[in-house]
Amino acid sequence: MSLLRSLRLLATLGKGVVRGLPEASTDRDPINLFNEWFEAAKDSGILMPEAMCLATATPDGTPSARMVLLKQADNDGFVFYTNYGSRKARELDANNRAALVFQWFPLQRQVRVEGRVYRISRQESAQYFHTRARGSRIGAWASRQSAALASRGELEQRFQACKQRFADAEVPLPEFWGGYRLRPERLEFWQGRADRLHDRLQFTRQGDQWSAVRLYP
Repeated sequence: MSLLRSLRLLATLGKGVVRGLPEASTDRDPINLFNEWFEAAKDSGILMPEAMCLATATPDGTPSARMVLLKQADNDGFVFYTNYGSRKARELDANNRAALVFQWFPLQRQVRVEGRVYRISRQESAQYFHTRARGSRIGAWASRQSAALASRGELEQRFQACKQRFADAEVPLPEFWGGYRLRPERLEFWQGRADRLHDRLQFTRQGDQWSAVRLYP
């Protein structure tokens, strides 16, 4: 970690412990509050503030979780990308209820998001895909994500084959790769406070409106 990042992180450490969360109010938009926290996390110097835990489950309720990267957050939801053949994608296609957790420990902040997940349009996926580094785009073609792999060498061979295939061409969006959007139905903001009297503010979607309630820590 650079000296500048370390100083920024130290400067923001514990700020939320003193300030806490505003009172529960139906006038507060939780997506705006999330984006304020997300920007604060980015400004703090935290490494990869966009990292989030994505929890999915099979139709019979068997859970699984993994870290993915947030690529967009707005009133339409939270967007991330993956191979459509991966375990998470298979589970989401069979059971579209999922949850996200953001943990920004130096700020003593956590956000939990629950809702339903939908595939985004191919046009949206293509627009993002072409912003990725060329190596990452080739890697998307080479990986059969979540499938059994005999050896590391096999993966590297697939990468080289794809690299040669697209040597003189733009790397196109694979049919098996794209984005999902989680449309939130519930968001909970957790702010660490002194004496473990933490703040918890939960928003629940009711149609196009949000209701809010403060929870015991």
